[in-house]
Amino acid sequence: MSKFFALIPAAGFGARMKTNLPKQYLSLGGRPMIYYAVRTLYLSPDITNVVVILSPEDREWLKYDWSEFSSKLIVLNCGGETRAMSTLNGLMAISESSLIHDEDWVLVHDAARPCLSEELLKRMLDELSKDTVGGLLAVPISDTLKRSGINDRVQETESRKNLWQAQTPQMFRLKLLMNALCKPNSVTMTDDASAVEALGLYPKLVLGDVRNIKITYPKDLSLAELILREQQGEV
Repeated sequence: MSKFFALIPAAGFGARMKTNLPKQYLSLGGRPMIYYAVRTLYLSPDITNVVVILSPEDREWLKYDWSEFSSKLIVLNCGGETRAMSTLNGLMAISESSLIHDEDWVLVHDAARPCLSEELLKRMLDELSKDTVGGLLAVPISDTLKRSGINDRVQETESRKNLWQAQTPQMFRLKLLMNALCKPNSVTMTDDASAVEALGLYPKLVLGDVRNIKITYPKDLSLAELILREQQGEV
């Protein structure tokens, strides 16, 4: 029977946050942002291990107490220059152990998505665990899309029909995901599904939630804190 592993690539910096601290360690509700991603994945009874991929130069992780997750947590300082490289390095590292096998599932999740709920995670596992390819959380685009031209003038309006906004986790079997990320053009891809699509496969879209936001700009932190308080029943 296939097992489920979670992997969080967290070797990046997040330049758009305009801070000297790597984005995954910014304070959110009194804890480093990455804490919430680790916690939700850890609490799932279906997930065997949570693997965090850090930069070899990371000096922040050890400043915090992670002991509450010790029974499942694996931390590897093998991050690369891009998200895809960090993910592949992590997959290669754990594949060399006896913990995981080729047909086990890997859920790759952004460290900067702290608002993933346990219910949403369970929905994803339920819908994809028997899928032949795997898939990702996503939400249908609801806004009108404009393509810009010269001097930030509207060049044209794009159809939003059949367009979805990708989220994480993105869930694929270990061997398939490693094969996809080993392709030369995958290095610069911003999500794992794109690498799988490049193999000619069609990942399944699982309905996500707009509250599963990605922290990109400083103002996003306030919204994330409100969402987390709501999830914890504080509002």
